Amino acid sequence: MYNFQNKLILITGATSGMGLVAAENIIEFGGKVIVTGRNESKLSELSKKYGQNIVALKNDSASPETGTILAETVAKHGRLDGLWLNAAIARLGNFDEITDEIYAQVMDINVKGPILQVAALSKHLNNSASIIVTSSSSVYEGAAATSLYAASKGAVSAAARAWARELAPRNIRVNTLVPGPIETNFRRFLPEEAKSGFEKFVIDQVPLGRSGTAQEAANVALFLLSPHSSYITGSEIPVDGGLIMR
Repeated sequence: MYNFQNKLILITGATSGMGLVAAENIIEFGGKVIVTGRNESKLSELSKKYGQNIVALKNDSASPETGTILAETVAKHGRLDGLWLNAAIARLGNFDEITDEIYAQVMDINVKGPILQVAALSKHLNNSASIIVTSSSSVYEGAAATSLYAASKGAVSAAARAWARELAPRNIRVNTLVPGPIETNFRRFLPEEAKSGFEKFVIDQVPLGRSGTAQEAANVALFLLSPHSSYITGSEIPVDGGLIMR
C-alpha cells in the first residue's frame, strides 16, 4: 500500500507498541528508520534484527540535550522525510497528589522533549516532510486522576497546531494522532490492581466495544507519514473506536 523507498523516518518511543509496529512496517515498505527508546536491550535486539535498515538510539526525551542528540544522529544518515514524536510517559494520580517532581517528570518528557526535538530537527527535515505528534484521548475524556497527563498531551497538541502553521511555507505537514485505548500500551501507567476495572470503565464507553490494536494505530500513522495525506495538516486524527467522537 505504501512506498517508503529511499525515505528516512525518525520515530521516538518506538521500542514497543504502535511506534514499533510502524517502524517495522516502514522497513517492510522499503524505508529506513531511526528509532529511540530507553531500553538498551530492546534497542540492541532491533539493531540485530533489522541491520542497516534501522538506527536504534538510546535517547531520553526529558534530557535538555534530547534534540541535539537526535539532530547529530540524523545528520549522519541524511535528511528526514518523516518525524513521529511518540515518546511519552503517563502518571496516574489525584490532582492533590501531584508534586513538583512528578509534574517535572511528566512535562519534561511529554512537552519539553517534543518542543526541543522539533526545534533541533527542523533544519534536518526535507520540504514536504510529515510530522506526527502523539496526543491522547485523555485530553477529552475528563477522567479522574489523569489531569496532569491530559494537560501535558493537551499542551503538545496545541504546539502541533502552531508548528503546522509555521512549517506550512515549506510544505511540511504537522498532524496529531489521538489514540484511545490501544491494547499494547493501554493504561500501562496504572497499577496492576487498578487496570482491569479502569479498562472496563473506558471500554464500556467505546462505541466499537473494544480496544484497538497497535497495528490499527500504526496504520493511521503510516497514512499521515505518506504522501497519501498530502492535503492534511494541523488536524487531530482520533484512533479510539469512537470514544471521543471528534
